[in-house]
Amino acid sequence: MASNPLPPSAPPKPTWDPRRPDQTLPWVRPTIRIRLTLLYGGMFLIAGILLLSIIYLLAAQALHVGSKLPFTLLSGAVSSDTCRLPAQLTPDEANAAINSCVNHQRAQALDDLLTRSLFALVGLSIIAFAFGYAMAGRVLSPLGRITRTARRVVGSDLSRRIELDGPDDELKELADTFDEMLERLERAFTAQQRFVANASHELRTPLAINRTLLEVHLSDPGAPGELQQLGKTLLATNERSEQLVEGLLLLARSDNQLVERKPVDLAEVAARAVDQTAGEALAKNVVIRGERAPAVVQGNGVLLERIALNLVQNAVRYNVPEDGWVEVTTSMEPGQAVLVVSNTGPVVPAYEIDNLFEPFRRLRTERTGSDKGVGLGLSIARSVARAHGGRIIAEPREGGGLVMRVTLPV
Repeated sequence: MASNPLPPSAPPKPTWDPRRPDQTLPWVRPTIRIRLTLLYGGMFLIAGILLLSIIYLLAAQALHVGSKLPFTLLSGAVSSDTCRLPAQLTPDEANAAINSCVNHQRAQALDDLLTRSLFALVGLSIIAFAFGYAMAGRVLSPLGRITRTARRVVGSDLSRRIELDGPDDELKELADTFDEMLERLERAFTAQQRFVANASHELRTPLAINRTLLEVHLSDPGAPGELQQLGKTLLATNERSEQLVEGLLLLARSDNQLVERKPVDLAEVAARAVDQTAGEALAKNVVIRGERAPAVVQGNGVLLERIALNLVQNAVRYNVPEDGWVEVTTSMEPGQAVLVVSNTGPVVPAYEIDNLFEPFRRLRTERTGSDKGVGLGLSIARSVARAHGGRIIAEPREGGGLVMRVTLPV
Protein backbone atom coordinates (compact mmCIF):
# COMPACT_ATOMS: atom_id res chain seq x y z
CA MET A 1 0.00 0.00 0.00
CA ALA A 2 1.49 3.30 -1.10
CA SER A 3 2.11 5.86 1.60
CA ASN A 4 0.60 9.30 1.34
CA PRO A 5 3.04 11.93 0.08
CA LEU A 6 4.23 14.47 2.58
CA PRO A 7 2.62 17.93 2.33
CA PRO A 8 4.82 20.50 0.63
CA SER A 9 6.69 22.78 2.96
CA ALA A 10 6.24 26.51 2.91
CA PRO A 11 8.73 28.38 0.70
CA PRO A 12 11.42 30.35 2.54
CA LYS A 13 10.61 33.92 3.40
CA PRO A 14 12.58 36.61 1.58
CA THR A 15 15.42 38.14 3.58
CA TRP A 16 14.72 41.64 2.23
CA ASP A 17 11.65 43.81 2.28
CA PRO A 18 10.72 45.02 -1.25
CA ARG A 19 8.65 47.82 0.25
CA ARG A 20 11.77 49.32 1.86
CA PRO A 21 14.52 49.11 -0.75
CA ASP A 22 16.74 51.73 0.88
CA GLN A 23 17.82 50.46 4.30
CA THR A 24 21.08 52.38 4.64
CA LEU A 25 21.90 54.39 7.71
CA PRO A 26 20.36 57.89 7.63
CA TRP A 27 23.62 59.68 8.44
CA VAL A 28 25.47 58.10 5.51
CA ARG A 29 22.67 58.37 2.97
CA PRO A 30 23.78 60.74 0.16
CA THR A 31 20.89 63.19 0.35
CA ILE A 32 20.62 66.14 -1.99
CA ARG A 33 21.34 68.50 0.89
CA ILE A 34 24.59 66.71 1.74
CA ARG A 35 25.61 66.65 -1.91
CA LEU A 36 24.90 70.36 -2.33
CA THR A 37 26.84 71.08 0.86
CA LEU A 38 29.83 69.12 -0.43
CA LEU A 39 29.53 70.91 -3.76
CA TYR A 40 29.43 74.39 -2.21
CA GLY A 41 32.18 73.63 0.31
CA GLY A 42 34.33 71.79 -2.25
CA MET A 43 34.13 74.67 -4.70
CA PHE A 44 35.13 77.12 -1.96
CA LEU A 45 37.98 74.85 -0.86
CA ILE A 46 39.33 74.51 -4.40
CA ALA A 47 39.05 78.25 -4.97
CA GLY A 48 40.83 78.92 -1.65
CA ILE A 49 43.67 76.53 -2.52
CA LEU A 50 44.14 78.21 -5.92
CA LEU A 51 44.05 81.65 -4.36
CA LEU A 52 46.55 80.64 -1.67
CA SER A 53 48.88 79.15 -4.29
CA ILE A 54 48.78 82.31 -6.38
CA ILE A 55 49.42 84.55 -3.35
CA TYR A 56 52.33 82.36 -2.24
CA LEU A 57 53.93 82.38 -5.69
CA LEU A 58 53.51 86.14 -6.03
CA ALA A 59 54.97 86.73 -2.55
CA ALA A 60 57.94 84.43 -3.28
CA GLN A 61 58.53 86.20 -6.58
CA ALA A 62 58.40 89.62 -4.90
CA LEU A 63 60.81 88.61 -2.13
CA HIS A 64 63.28 87.00 -4.58
CA VAL A 65 64.27 84.15 -2.28
CA GLY A 66 67.78 82.97 -3.22
CA SER A 67 68.74 86.11 -5.16
CA LYS A 68 71.61 88.41 -4.29
CA LEU A 69 71.34 91.63 -2.31
CA PRO A 70 70.58 94.80 -4.25
CA PHE A 71 73.67 96.41 -2.71
CA THR A 72 77.34 95.54 -2.08
CA LEU A 73 79.29 96.22 1.09
CA LEU A 74 82.71 97.76 0.38
CA SER A 75 84.18 98.26 3.85
CA GLY A 76 83.27 98.70 7.45
CA ALA A 77 81.88 96.64 10.30
CA VAL A 78 78.40 95.07 10.12
CA SER A 79 76.06 94.26 13.05
CA SER A 80 72.68 92.55 13.06
CA ASP A 81 70.05 91.66 15.73
CA THR A 82 68.69 88.70 13.75
CA CYS A 83 71.87 87.18 12.30
CA ARG A 84 75.11 86.23 13.94
CA LEU A 85 77.98 87.95 12.10
CA PRO A 86 81.67 87.88 13.12
CA ALA A 87 83.18 91.16 14.26
CA GLN A 88 85.95 91.33 11.65
CA LEU A 89 84.91 90.45 8.10
CA THR A 90 86.26 91.21 4.75
CA PRO A 91 83.79 92.86 2.37
CA ASP A 92 83.21 89.63 0.43
CA GLU A 93 82.60 87.66 3.63
CA ALA A 94 80.25 90.34 4.95
CA ASN A 95 78.27 90.40 1.69
CA ALA A 96 77.89 86.59 1.71
CA ALA A 97 76.83 86.53 5.38
CA ILE A 98 74.27 89.30 4.93
CA ASN A 99 72.88 87.63 1.79
CA SER A 100 72.46 84.33 3.68
CA CYS A 101 70.80 86.09 6.59
CA VAL A 102 68.35 87.96 4.38
CA ASN A 103 67.43 84.83 2.42
CA HIS A 104 66.79 83.02 5.71
CA GLN A 105 64.48 85.81 6.83
CA ARG A 106 62.64 85.72 3.49
CA ALA A 107 62.14 81.94 3.74
CA GLN A 108 60.80 82.31 7.31
CA ALA A 109 58.41 85.02 6.14
CA LEU A 110 57.07 82.78 3.34
CA ASP A 111 56.68 79.82 5.72
CA ASP A 112 54.84 81.99 8.20
CA LEU A 113 52.61 83.31 5.41
CA LEU A 114 51.85 79.77 4.24
CA THR A 115 51.07 78.51 7.77
CA ARG A 116 48.76 81.40 8.64
CA SER A 117 47.05 81.14 5.25
CA LEU A 118 46.43 77.41 5.72
CA PHE A 119 44.86 77.99 9.15
CA ALA A 120 42.71 80.74 7.68
CA LEU A 121 41.71 78.48 4.79
CA VAL A 122 40.69 75.67 7.17
CA GLY A 123 38.61 78.04 9.29
CA LEU A 124 36.94 79.61 6.28
CA SER A 125 36.28 76.14 4.81
CA ILE A 126 34.44 75.09 7.97
CA ILE A 127 32.40 78.27 7.82
CA ALA A 128 31.78 77.71 4.09
CA PHE A 129 30.57 74.13 4.65
CA ALA A 130 28.25 75.24 7.48
CA PHE A 131 26.96 78.14 5.39
CA GLY A 132 26.50 75.82 2.39
CA TYR A 133 24.60 73.32 4.53
CA ALA A 134 22.29 76.06 5.81
CA MET A 135 21.76 77.50 2.35
CA ALA A 136 21.13 74.06 0.87
CA GLY A 137 18.50 73.42 3.53
CA ARG A 138 16.85 76.74 2.77
CA VAL A 139 16.87 76.08 -0.98
CA LEU A 140 15.56 72.52 -0.53
CA SER A 141 12.91 73.36 2.08
CA PRO A 142 10.14 73.36 -0.57
CA LEU A 143 11.16 69.82 -1.53
CA GLY A 144 10.93 68.79 2.12
CA ARG A 145 7.44 70.28 2.26
CA ILE A 146 6.47 68.32 -0.85
CA THR A 147 7.87 65.11 0.69
CA ARG A 148 5.97 65.59 3.95
CA THR A 149 2.74 66.19 2.05
CA ALA A 150 3.34 63.08 -0.05
CA ARG A 151 3.84 61.01 3.13
CA ARG A 152 0.54 62.27 4.52
CA VAL A 153 -1.14 61.41 1.23
CA VAL A 154 0.21 57.85 1.54
CA GLY A 155 -1.84 57.62 4.73
CA SER A 156 -5.04 58.00 2.60
CA ASP A 157 -5.43 61.71 3.40
CA LEU A 158 -5.92 63.22 -0.06
CA SER A 159 -7.13 66.53 1.35
CA ARG A 160 -3.55 67.69 2.01
CA ARG A 161 -2.10 70.39 -0.24
CA ILE A 162 1.37 71.92 -0.43
CA GLU A 163 0.27 75.49 -1.28
CA LEU A 164 3.85 76.63 -1.73
CA ASP A 165 4.49 80.38 -1.58
CA GLY A 166 7.43 82.25 -3.03
CA PRO A 167 8.82 83.12 -6.44
CA ASP A 168 7.44 81.47 -9.54
CA ASP A 169 10.40 79.14 -10.04
CA GLU A 170 10.81 75.45 -10.83
CA LEU A 171 10.06 74.32 -7.26
CA LYS A 172 6.80 76.27 -7.13
CA GLU A 173 5.84 74.84 -10.51
CA LEU A 174 6.51 71.33 -9.17
CA ALA A 175 4.44 72.01 -6.03
CA ASP A 176 1.53 73.43 -8.06
CA THR A 177 1.60 70.42 -10.37
CA PHE A 178 1.58 68.11 -7.36
CA ASP A 179 -1.40 69.99 -5.88
CA GLU A 180 -3.31 69.67 -9.15
CA MET A 181 -2.59 65.94 -9.23
CA LEU A 182 -3.85 65.56 -5.65
CA GLU A 183 -6.99 67.50 -6.55
CA ARG A 184 -7.76 65.16 -9.43
CA LEU A 185 -7.01 62.09 -7.32
CA GLU A 186 -9.24 63.30 -4.50
CA ARG A 187 -12.13 63.90 -6.89
CA ALA A 188 -11.66 60.47 -8.44
CA PHE A 189 -11.48 58.66 -5.09
CA THR A 190 -14.42 60.61 -3.69
CA ALA A 191 -16.54 59.80 -6.74
CA GLN A 192 -15.58 56.13 -6.51
CA GLN A 193 -16.42 55.89 -2.81
CA ARG A 194 -19.69 57.75 -3.31
CA PHE A 195 -20.66 55.39 -6.11
CA VAL A 196 -19.89 52.29 -4.03
CA ALA A 197 -21.76 53.66 -1.03
CA ASN A 198 -24.81 54.70 -3.08
CA ALA A 199 -24.88 51.41 -4.97
CA SER A 200 -24.65 49.46 -1.73
CA HIS A 201 -27.48 51.46 -0.17
CA GLU A 202 -29.64 51.02 -3.25
CA LEU A 203 -29.07 47.26 -3.28
CA ARG A 204 -29.97 46.84 0.37
CA THR A 205 -33.68 47.43 -0.11
CA PRO A 206 -34.43 44.82 -2.83
CA LEU A 207 -32.26 42.26 -1.05
CA ALA A 208 -34.13 42.85 2.19
CA ILE A 209 -37.47 42.47 0.37
CA ASN A 210 -36.30 39.24 -1.27
CA ARG A 211 -35.21 37.86 2.10
CA THR A 212 -38.56 38.70 3.67
CA LEU A 213 -40.53 37.08 0.85
CA LEU A 214 -38.40 33.95 0.95
CA GLU A 215 -38.74 33.64 4.72
CA VAL A 216 -42.51 34.00 4.44
CA HIS A 217 -42.72 31.23 1.82
CA LEU A 218 -40.43 28.99 3.86
CA SER A 219 -42.64 29.46 6.92
CA ASP A 220 -45.61 27.94 5.04
CA PRO A 221 -45.90 24.35 6.27
CA GLY A 222 -48.01 23.34 3.26
CA ALA A 223 -45.38 24.24 0.66
CA PRO A 224 -44.02 21.30 -1.38
CA GLY A 225 -40.58 19.94 -0.55
CA GLU A 226 -39.11 21.06 -3.87
CA LEU A 227 -40.19 24.64 -3.22
CA GLN A 228 -38.82 24.44 0.31
CA GLN A 229 -35.42 23.32 -1.01
CA LEU A 230 -35.46 25.99 -3.74
CA GLY A 231 -36.41 28.62 -1.17
CA LYS A 232 -33.50 27.63 1.08
CA THR A 233 -31.09 27.82 -1.86
CA LEU A 234 -32.39 31.23 -2.88
CA LEU A 235 -32.24 32.43 0.73
CA ALA A 236 -28.61 31.36 1.01
CA THR A 237 -27.81 33.14 -2.26
CA ASN A 238 -29.64 36.24 -1.05
CA GLU A 239 -27.71 36.15 2.24
CA ARG A 240 -24.45 35.93 0.33
CA SER A 241 -25.45 38.97 -1.75
CA GLU A 242 -26.30 40.87 1.43
CA GLN A 243 -22.89 40.07 2.86
CA LEU A 244 -21.29 41.31 -0.34
CA VAL A 245 -23.21 44.59 -0.19
CA GLU A 246 -22.38 45.09 3.49
CA GLY A 247 -18.74 44.39 2.75
CA LEU A 248 -18.66 46.90 -0.10
CA LEU A 249 -20.29 49.55 2.08
CA LEU A 250 -17.86 48.93 4.94
CA LEU A 251 -14.92 48.95 2.50
CA ALA A 252 -16.01 52.34 1.14
CA ARG A 253 -16.38 53.72 4.67
CA SER A 254 -13.08 52.39 5.97
CA ASP A 255 -11.06 53.89 3.09
CA ASN A 256 -11.62 57.34 4.62
CA GLN A 257 -9.50 58.75 7.42
CA LEU A 258 -11.22 58.58 10.81
CA VAL A 259 -12.36 61.86 12.32
CA GLU A 260 -13.66 60.77 15.74
CA ARG A 261 -11.57 58.41 17.84
CA LYS A 262 -12.25 56.81 21.21
CA PRO A 263 -10.24 54.49 23.47
CA VAL A 264 -10.68 50.88 22.34
CA ASP A 265 -9.12 47.81 23.98
CA LEU A 266 -7.93 45.34 21.35
CA ALA A 267 -8.17 42.53 23.92
CA GLU A 268 -11.89 43.17 24.32
CA VAL A 269 -12.35 43.46 20.57
CA ALA A 270 -10.53 40.16 19.99
CA ALA A 271 -12.58 38.44 22.72
CA ARG A 272 -15.82 39.48 21.02
CA ALA A 273 -14.56 38.20 17.69
CA VAL A 274 -13.63 34.86 19.28
CA ASP A 275 -17.08 34.57 20.89
CA GLN A 276 -18.82 35.25 17.57
CA THR A 277 -16.71 32.61 15.81
CA ALA A 278 -16.84 29.97 18.55
CA GLY A 279 -19.81 28.09 17.05
CA GLU A 280 -18.26 27.86 13.60
CA ALA A 281 -14.93 26.79 15.09
CA LEU A 282 -16.64 24.04 17.08
CA ALA A 283 -18.40 22.78 13.96
CA LYS A 284 -15.06 22.59 12.12
CA ASN A 285 -13.15 21.04 15.08
CA VAL A 286 -10.87 24.07 15.34
CA VAL A 287 -9.53 25.12 18.74
CA ILE A 288 -9.20 28.85 19.43
CA ARG A 289 -6.55 29.76 21.99
CA GLY A 290 -4.17 32.56 22.93
CA GLU A 291 -3.52 35.11 25.68
CA ARG A 292 -4.90 38.61 25.19
CA ALA A 293 -3.24 41.35 27.20
CA PRO A 294 -4.83 44.83 27.42
CA ALA A 295 -3.90 46.98 24.42
CA VAL A 296 -5.76 50.29 24.25
CA VAL A 297 -5.72 52.35 21.05
CA GLN A 298 -7.60 55.39 19.80
CA GLY A 299 -10.06 54.45 17.07
CA ASN A 300 -13.49 53.20 16.09
CA GLY A 301 -14.60 50.16 18.06
CA VAL A 302 -16.98 48.82 15.42
CA LEU A 303 -14.37 48.95 12.66
CA LEU A 304 -11.65 47.46 14.86
CA GLU A 305 -13.98 44.64 15.83
CA ARG A 306 -14.51 44.03 12.12
CA ILE A 307 -10.75 43.58 11.68
CA ALA A 308 -10.56 40.97 14.44
CA LEU A 309 -13.73 39.20 13.30
CA ASN A 310 -12.59 38.96 9.68
CA LEU A 311 -9.17 37.64 10.64
CA VAL A 312 -10.53 35.06 13.10
CA GLN A 313 -13.23 33.91 10.65
CA ASN A 314 -10.67 33.49 7.88
CA ALA A 315 -8.37 31.58 10.24
CA VAL A 316 -11.21 29.21 11.17
CA ARG A 317 -12.55 28.71 7.66
CA TYR A 318 -9.19 28.23 5.95
CA ASN A 319 -7.88 25.56 8.31
CA VAL A 320 -7.03 21.87 8.29
CA PRO A 321 -9.77 19.24 8.54
CA GLU A 322 -8.39 17.72 11.77
CA ASP A 323 -6.52 19.00 14.82
CA GLY A 324 -6.66 22.59 13.62
CA TRP A 325 -6.12 25.57 15.87
CA VAL A 326 -6.28 29.38 15.80
CA GLU A 327 -4.19 31.53 18.13
CA VAL A 328 -5.38 35.08 18.87
CA THR A 329 -3.09 37.31 20.96
CA THR A 330 -2.91 41.00 21.81
CA SER A 331 0.03 42.88 23.29
CA MET A 332 1.61 46.29 23.70
CA GLU A 333 4.88 47.33 22.08
CA PRO A 334 6.67 50.69 22.21
CA GLY A 335 4.33 53.17 20.57
CA GLN A 336 1.88 50.62 19.17
CA ALA A 337 -0.64 47.92 19.99
CA VAL A 338 -0.43 44.54 18.26
CA LEU A 339 -3.07 41.97 17.33
CA VAL A 340 -1.74 38.64 16.01
CA VAL A 341 -3.94 35.90 14.53
CA SER A 342 -2.14 32.70 13.46
CA ASN A 343 -3.61 29.41 12.36
CA THR A 344 -2.93 26.02 10.90
CA GLY A 345 -4.01 25.50 7.33
CA PRO A 346 -2.87 24.94 3.77
CA VAL A 347 0.57 26.03 2.64
CA VAL A 348 0.45 29.58 1.26
CA PRO A 349 3.27 30.62 -1.10
CA ALA A 350 4.95 33.88 -0.17
CA TYR A 351 4.31 35.39 -3.59
CA GLU A 352 0.54 35.03 -3.12
CA ILE A 353 0.37 36.94 0.16
CA ASP A 354 -0.28 40.36 -1.43
CA ASN A 355 -3.03 38.94 -3.64
CA LEU A 356 -5.01 37.85 -0.58
CA PHE A 357 -5.63 41.50 0.35
CA GLU A 358 -7.18 42.34 -3.02
CA PRO A 359 -11.01 42.37 -3.21
CA PHE A 360 -12.57 39.09 -4.36
CA ARG A 361 -9.17 37.34 -4.38
CA ARG A 362 -8.48 34.03 -2.67
CA LEU A 363 -6.01 31.19 -2.98
CA ARG A 364 -5.62 29.34 -6.24
CA THR A 365 -8.04 26.66 -5.10
CA GLU A 366 -10.60 29.12 -3.73
CA ARG A 367 -12.41 31.24 -6.31
CA THR A 368 -15.76 32.95 -6.51
CA GLY A 369 -17.57 29.66 -6.10
CA SER A 370 -16.31 29.19 -2.57
CA ASP A 371 -18.75 29.07 0.33
CA LYS A 372 -16.22 30.53 2.78
CA GLY A 373 -17.02 34.18 2.14
CA VAL A 374 -17.34 36.87 -0.49
CA GLY A 375 -13.63 37.66 -0.73
CA LEU A 376 -13.67 41.05 1.04
CA GLY A 377 -12.57 40.12 4.56
CA LEU A 378 -8.85 40.88 4.27
CA SER A 379 -9.48 43.89 2.01
CA ILE A 380 -11.74 45.38 4.67
CA ALA A 381 -9.22 44.57 7.41
CA ARG A 382 -6.42 46.32 5.53
CA SER A 383 -8.57 49.37 4.77
CA VAL A 384 -9.66 49.69 8.40
CA ALA A 385 -6.06 49.35 9.61
CA ARG A 386 -4.94 52.07 7.21
CA ALA A 387 -7.78 54.33 8.31
CA HIS A 388 -6.44 54.01 11.87
CA GLY A 389 -2.89 54.83 10.78
CA GLY A 390 -1.72 51.23 11.20
CA ARG A 391 -0.97 48.32 8.93
CA ILE A 392 -1.54 44.60 8.60
CA ILE A 393 1.16 42.12 7.56
CA ALA A 394 0.66 38.49 6.55
CA GLU A 395 3.42 35.89 6.65
CA PRO A 396 3.35 32.19 5.73
CA ARG A 397 3.57 29.92 8.72
CA GLU A 398 5.95 26.97 8.67
CA GLY A 399 3.95 23.82 8.09
CA GLY A 400 0.98 25.69 6.59
CA GLY A 401 -1.33 28.50 7.54
CA LEU A 402 -0.76 32.21 8.03
CA VAL A 403 0.38 34.65 10.70
CA MET A 404 -1.61 37.90 10.46
CA ARG A 405 -0.07 40.80 12.42
CA VAL A 406 -1.99 44.06 12.89
CA THR A 407 -0.12 47.05 14.37
CA LEU A 408 -1.97 50.21 15.40
CA PRO A 409 -0.50 53.40 16.89
CA VAL A 410 -1.49 54.19 20.47
